[in-house]
Amino acid sequence: MLQQILTDMYIEPELLAELNEEQKQILFFKMREEQIRRWREREAQLEKEEAARVKVKKVSGKAVSWMKGLDDDVWVWVMGEHSDDKTYDQICDEIMAERAAVQAQIEAEKLRAKKEVELEKRFSGLYLEPDQVMLSEQEIQQKEQKRAEEELKSCITKRNNRCDFAYVVPVQKSKAADMRRRSLAKQTIEDHRRRSVKALERGHVAAMTKAFGTTNPTPAPAPKPKPRNTTNSSNAISRKGGMRRSLSTSSRDHIIRWFKEEQLPLRAGFQRDQTRIAPWFHGIISREQAEELLKEGEPGYFLVRVSERIFGYVLSYRSSEGIKHLLIDASENCYMLLGDQIRFSSLSELVEYHEVEPLSSSEVEEYLRCACGQKAASADYTELFS
Repeated sequence: MLQQILTDMYIEPELLAELNEEQKQILFFKMREEQIRRWREREAQLEKEEAARVKVKKVSGKAVSWMKGLDDDVWVWVMGEHSDDKTYDQICDEIMAERAAVQAQIEAEKLRAKKEVELEKRFSGLYLEPDQVMLSEQEIQQKEQKRAEEELKSCITKRNNRCDFAYVVPVQKSKAADMRRRSLAKQTIEDHRRRSVKALERGHVAAMTKAFGTTNPTPAPAPKPKPRNTTNSSNAISRKGGMRRSLSTSSRDHIIRWFKEEQLPLRAGFQRDQTRIAPWFHGIISREQAEELLKEGEPGYFLVRVSERIFGYVLSYRSSEGIKHLLIDASENCYMLLGDQIRFSSLSELVEYHEVEPLSSSEVEEYLRCACGQKAASADYTELFS
């Protein structure tokens, strides 16, 4: 069913209405993946077609020549590949140091000129020895150089603090996100592995039981299927692999006919020993009728009903959040929840499996606890077995 939806990239409103929110999210995620895959294939095909086309180059007097390396290919330098290359931080530090040194030198020259003018005005009437004049100039230069070095160190320190903060915060957020993704992936893998092993064990037990017989020596024989009409007609119901999509003109009679011809020979709705109909099985009832039956139950109260819109079943159960509905795919002579990978040979096997294994990998584990039986005087599945 899921493969057919992805092939057509279309789902009927009736089928969509039978899905719960979790199954809708899984379905839309799969459809989005299929869109991306098709887009990549189309882009690759377009690139091949463009490469096959021969482009005519215009003759021009201008030309560009590229430096070539030892391999006779265009020489390309990528910063950081060579062992002698400096890192980005080192290059930035050198550039900042050069700029600070030039700025400090310019400011020192201006300050020295200003001091010289002030000294000339102050001591214009006095005579100083040449040695004293040289000594005063040396002291001024030493002070200016010391002040420039202090300003340079202060600028570098401020810049490093800003860079460290801008680098550390995104790295911490990225590591936290990676840890969450790894934890979620690990939990999903463990859940899938546990459920797969459980399904294999149940399948092995079922095979051993079938090989060596059951405790009931005379089980009720399965009813013979009715002969199908092999002639082509507009009213015939065709069976295809993948999704079973009902026509817009389908009715209750079509679904009853589908159940009798294809599901009744598989003993759908019966208990595992096939002696009687399972208490959780219901006929063609609507979503509202199912919710009415389950409204007074505890979490885990469930039933399996025949869908009134498509060729399939719906698992309706009560959880702590309310009543949920999960679509059961009944194509290819097996049963599985839409979006799940575990297949079951019968509805009873699916129900028994989820009595001990949760229905989903969410934080709140939900199990099938108690079956919801018939409430009315006459069973709602009478028309399916008559």
